[in-house]
Amino acid sequence: MLFQERFTMTSAKWFGGILLAIAAGLAPQLDAQVQTEVPPAVAGAKPVTVEHIKIHGTALESNLEGDAVDRDVFVFLPPSYAQDKSRRYPVVYALHGYSIGAEQWTHEIHVPETIEGAFALGAKEMIVVLPDSKTLHNGSMYSSSVTTGDFELFIARDLVAYIDAHYRTIPERQSRGLVGHSMGGYGATRIGMKHSDVFGSLYVMSPCCLSPRPAGSMNPEIAKSLEAVKTPADSASLSFFARATLASAAAWSPNPKNPPLYLDLATKEGAPQPDVLAKWAANAPLAFMDQYIGGLRRYRAISIDVGDQDGLRVDTAKLHEVLDKYGITNSFEVYSGTHTSKVADRFQNHVVPFFSQNLCFQVSCQ
Repeated sequence: MLFQERFTMTSAKWFGGILLAIAAGLAPQLDAQVQTEVPPAVAGAKPVTVEHIKIHGTALESNLEGDAVDRDVFVFLPPSYAQDKSRRYPVVYALHGYSIGAEQWTHEIHVPETIEGAFALGAKEMIVVLPDSKTLHNGSMYSSSVTTGDFELFIARDLVAYIDAHYRTIPERQSRGLVGHSMGGYGATRIGMKHSDVFGSLYVMSPCCLSPRPAGSMNPEIAKSLEAVKTPADSASLSFFARATLASAAAWSPNPKNPPLYLDLATKEGAPQPDVLAKWAANAPLAFMDQYIGGLRRYRAISIDVGDQDGLRVDTAKLHEVLDKYGITNSFEVYSGTHTSKVADRFQNHVVPFFSQNLCFQVSCQ
């Protein structure tokens, strides 16, 4: 609880607390992300097939940051995929958090073991896809930006189209699920709201960056370190929070006329920049979700969870409360754990079973 209390005090001082929200519960645990609690092995679990591929992101072309346009993607094919060559499967797209990429995400949620365990425990077989969205500053925020590229459309359009074209999927929204953790939870919330024509069920795990908040007093050390960055290479030596600030600026306040980083910071000479902060606030789902209620009503099922020791639990509860206010059915659970401690267990015993119950497993779903 010491870190959670420290997070609360610090966030009151940082502009809006937005950037600390990215890393709530993460900074002290970065090395522990690959050491999350592992669910016990399930007897009789059959192996899934793992394919590590590259997918070209048309939506990412010409990004000013020079981030890779061909993205790493891990595809997990169910045990029956190779044998039953006429069978088609629903697909779950799982989005990783800030500071990690798809490969580290596989370790954090312990796939393929947790997928195999979920199937062995009775979940219906499905394809699971983990795309990589790591950028120069360690995270795309799954947003639309000329600086990083349009990662929102990369996920909702390019990735989905490729998987449907190259694997035996059921290419209908009712047979596609979207899930994400932390920054990926933000991505699942944002993309889920705006692309309900693509996905049919939604699972949000410990989402960051949900609330717009007014600027408070600046952290002078971090503001100074950011304004001292003169080249993209300089960012590599920044602290975790400072680099997360650059990632959000690249996603939410891009500026093609401001090389070499092509972004506007939320501070200038230590003073807050209201126009930039307004752009950041406009990217907070709790600020814009009222515009997408019609799309959210289309989902067959929405589930939200967060740990009781996670600094993101308050805003996560607000997301649930807004859905309740509009009469949109959703499940919400506060479980015993930190930001990362139970993510593998949640994936096996909650996420995969949720999609097993709520996706359509038949061609021509109605």
